[in-house]
Amino acid sequence: MGITRLPGDPPLDVTLRRSARARRYSLRISQLDGRVTLTLPHRAPLAEGLAFLREKEGWIRGHLDARPDGQTVELGGSVPFRGRPLPLVPGRGRAPCLVDGALAVPGPPERVAARVQGFLKTQARDALSAAVERHASTLGRPYGRITLRDTRSRWGSCSWRGDLMFSWRLIMAPAEVLDYVAAHEVAHLAEMNHSAAYWAVVRGLLPDYEAPRAWLRANGTALHRVRFGD
Repeated sequence: MGITRLPGDPPLDVTLRRSARARRYSLRISQLDGRVTLTLPHRAPLAEGLAFLREKEGWIRGHLDARPDGQTVELGGSVPFRGRPLPLVPGRGRAPCLVDGALAVPGPPERVAARVQGFLKTQARDALSAAVERHASTLGRPYGRITLRDTRSRWGSCSWRGDLMFSWRLIMAPAEVLDYVAAHEVAHLAEMNHSAAYWAVVRGLLPDYEAPRAWLRANGTALHRVRFGD
């Protein structure tokens, strides 16, 4: 339906959507990015929905104020990398590089976040490509393209063609978590479902998959709170 704005300090943008299955007005605040969504029943008057939204404004702002702050990427700070904080320090040259347990980032301060993001994407592609190749070889199944995105709803996917997609933010998680997601998606090359047979394939590729799966469920949201200014 679009977006409406609640005036105030700060003003709040709210996404409006209709649902044929909805029986009442409902509000949702995303744990990932704080996005507010108002769902309206299919034939409900828009004016009533907006009145409901204004009535709940205090509740919305209270929940937004209680959310943990995001982590800004800047020199002197750090960024999660393979499960540990990686300090960000000034660097020389043309590209970020690892030096003495820190990431040396060249260039002006306003370019730091973009260059750190580029470094993480490169590291993610290398790590995920290696993990996919290893698991697919074990499974004896070919795979298609590997693409990286900044997805919010899933950490990876496998198409019916065997193309694999992953969130590059996985490089910020511990190595075993990235490896689990790679195994999870490669297993779909054999079973395009989440049946018992599918989980047997996952276990065959990664016998101790439960621990990294639990880590991702408990800590994955925090990886999305790292802001790169995009």
